[in-house]
Amino acid sequence: MSRFTSRYRWSWVDSVVLLGIIGFFGFIGYRVNTVLVYQWEWGFLPGYLFRWDEETQSLLPNLLVKGLLTTLRLAFWSIILATLIGFVTGMMRTSRRLFPRAFSRLYVELIRNVPPIVFIFVFYFFISSQIIPLLGLDTLDQRLGPSGQSVVEFLFGPVSLLSNTFSGIFCLALFEAAYITEIVRSGIQSVSVGQREAAMSIGLSRWQQMRYVVLPQAVQRVIPPLAGQFIILIKDSSIVSLISIQELTFLTLEVANSTQRVFEVWVFVAGVYFVLCYSCALIFRRLEMRLDSSRI
Repeated sequence: MSRFTSRYRWSWVDSVVLLGIIGFFGFIGYRVNTVLVYQWEWGFLPGYLFRWDEETQSLLPNLLVKGLLTTLRLAFWSIILATLIGFVTGMMRTSRRLFPRAFSRLYVELIRNVPPIVFIFVFYFFISSQIIPLLGLDTLDQRLGPSGQSVVEFLFGPVSLLSNTFSGIFCLALFEAAYITEIVRSGIQSVSVGQREAAMSIGLSRWQQMRYVVLPQAVQRVIPPLAGQFIILIKDSSIVSLISIQELTFLTLEVANSTQRVFEVWVFVAGVYFVLCYSCALIFRRLEMRLDSSRI
């Protein structure tokens, strides 16, 4: 008996569900072909993924691949920044002091009760327009040499669009960090009071209790919900297309408008998002399994 069959049993209910799914997609395909009377054309897509450059005699990324790379950069840096903010504010939510606890609670409630599109617009036009010049990020490309520009372009995308890229990273990070805050708070509070009292009885300070006793256990417990939040962040990155950041969704709109092949472009991009998010889900699942095995 294989490992799969030993863990999962196949029943007639599974067969009915599988046939139902196949029948549903077959019906959708039939309706598309008979009702829409749409002539599918997929041959143009490779040309929007890569282009041949005569000067370098090599393939270079075209619009869709450039958009995908920008999406990956936005998601990567936003995840790092959101995790840092979320862990700090999550610990503030469990603080005994009034100000840190009130500040983090205000931040979480403000973000969670404002629609994401509204937050993106408000942050971009009223806050980011002040923060980016204050940090000197709007003139960063002028202060960098050729080698520095190459490094920045590899990490963050085109140097000429750095202001928009940083604005998008800050927007996504601040928005997602509010949800990570609550995940971290619940993970910290899930550690039993008895363990904290035991740590206190041997003379550990509150910071040492958090560092050596609480956080190691809390991190392991929050990884599954954090993984789900990271995948949500990848999908939410499409929101920043509204502020003209040239990520995958933004450039997909341009390709769909210029080619008038709306269905093909959006079906393809939906598949790209699915593969990207599902791959991340598998990676996080493996990580979770390794952490579970290490605790046994």
